[in-house]
Amino acid sequence: MAFPIDRPYPVLANPITVRAAAALPAAGNWDAAPVELAVIGFRWVLLFFAYTRGAAGGAFDFQMQMSPYPADVGGVESWFMQSIYAAGAVAAGVDTQGRIQREYITYASTAAGAEDFVYGPFEINSVVERFRLRARESGVVGTPGTLHVVGVAYL
Repeated sequence: MAFPIDRPYPVLANPITVRAAAALPAAGNWDAAPVELAVIGFRWVLLFFAYTRGAAGGAFDFQMQMSPYPADVGGVESWFMQSIYAAGAVAAGVDTQGRIQREYITYASTAAGAEDFVYGPFEINSVVERFRLRARESGVVGTPGTLHVVGVAYL
């Protein structure tokens, strides 16, 4: 989606609610309907997390997903997961095999109260149309904690 000359970037009110403060899904399931954010034209996103565990040993996973499309397209995958790359060991005279996999990140609680941290910034290169973040309880899945995520998108 191209923007007209007089509007080179979108207007998006920061901070952005990426995930409203609420309990994570039960049984370790991923969020069923993560909030979709139109981020076309922005270059960077910074995320602010606040997690309160539901029980000792609480932890959560999160995964960023991005789409090159302004809306879901029938018959075509519309959401793509973040990835992680590991370079292979280089040896003279031999091709090197690196590895790439889809990635999710785990945060394990350290105390009973609310815990917060910042993740990023990460670059979306002004060409990602939509962004969403899904999360799940991964520590004590029978007693999910509460998670709130706020983001800031900028040029």
